[in-house]
Amino acid sequence: MSAKVFAALGVGLALTLSACATPTPYQPAGPGQAQAGGFSETKIEANRYRVKFSGNSLTSRDTVEGYLLYRAAELTVAQGYDVFSVVERKTDKSTQTYVDPDPMFRPWYGPGYGYWRPSWRYYGAGFGWRSWDPIFGGPFWGDSLDIHTVDRFEATAEIVMSKGPKAEGDASAFDARAVMANLSPKIQRPPVK
Repeated sequence: MSAKVFAALGVGLALTLSACATPTPYQPAGPGQAQAGGFSETKIEANRYRVKFSGNSLTSRDTVEGYLLYRAAELTVAQGYDVFSVVERKTDKSTQTYVDPDPMFRPWYGPGYGYWRPSWRYYGAGFGWRSWDPIFGGPFWGDSLDIHTVDRFEATAEIVMSKGPKAEGDASAFDARAVMANLSPKIQRPPVK
């Protein structure tokens, strides 16, 4: 293959991997999306909806809750209303912990080599020559496991929509157009295909 073909493949791979490593954009939830998660809603009554936004492991709680508010405002305007009140809301956090063994315990050379494993010797001041091997461990690598935790957030709100101006002093009521205007600069939409 030519250098141009390798360069094109490299660029394609980089773009594919970068698409995998981004937070959930503001998008409808469902199949066919480049990123997992997104918004959805369920109509409960003529002016009452349950709105939900789910993020992937790279989407912060703040972003998930902001996208939920934006979707509630957008839905309110689309239904012909001016104001929405949040009757009930919650944010769920899902945590998964992954444990991967140290690569020395899954060597690349395979099981066909019996008990052969790499080993190292080092000189410890006052102790002389010491050794370390991946089976019995040693002072260089205290843990034989790589442990990492992944958090995902999902926000849900039940909203009631109404027409006219927002009631003064009602902390649970939002002017839908004002919410859209204020949050719009922070909304990251998926790239256009």
